[in-house]
Amino acid sequence: MKLAILLLLSYFIGSLPFGYWVGKLFYQVDIRKVGSGNIGTTNTLRVLGPKAGVLVLLLDLFKGTLAGYLPMIFGLNVNPFIIGFGSIIGHTFSVWIGFKGGKAVATSAGVLLAYNPWLFLVASSIFVLIIFLSSMVSLASVIGFILITLTAFFMQDWFLTVVALILTIFVVYKHRENLKRIMHGNENLVHFGLLYWYRKKITDNNK
Repeated sequence: MKLAILLLLSYFIGSLPFGYWVGKLFYQVDIRKVGSGNIGTTNTLRVLGPKAGVLVLLLDLFKGTLAGYLPMIFGLNVNPFIIGFGSIIGHTFSVWIGFKGGKAVATSAGVLLAYNPWLFLVASSIFVLIIFLSSMVSLASVIGFILITLTAFFMQDWFLTVVALILTIFVVYKHRENLKRIMHGNENLVHFGLLYWYRKKITDNNK
């Protein structure tokens, strides 16, 4: 019974649509109707700016970490990912906005932080490095999940390997349109990184 209650609580924590709320409360913008329509960090950053983007990133990370720590908080000896998975589902299918939501990258990373802080640092470093090289959050998300799955496999952490593989498949599916745009060379870039600066330099030189 306690497990079921914590899973439900985890879902409701994950379902809090911070990107949508930040847009509505502070910018009078429905983030679902602009940009990519996603309520996550990338669309918030692109549409509302870096302050809103960083705030949503931290809040989405926090709700994953909080959900992952629920077993410890309530004295239940359960793997953080078992309970934390509820927050990932909640973020993706939020009860607050018609069971729609984001791609759960930040929330998944938050659960990973509760599960294994060292691997979280590895994943974060990979994520930042790929963004720096490619200026693409979507590419960083997909490659990051793939590499964490491989890392868990070589560490012989079979539980995390299975969970990370499931999440990798899910993240690849959620980013399928982004991957198509990457293949065609027209994926949206964040205003950071080598590719963005290179393209900006070319554009400026052609003016």
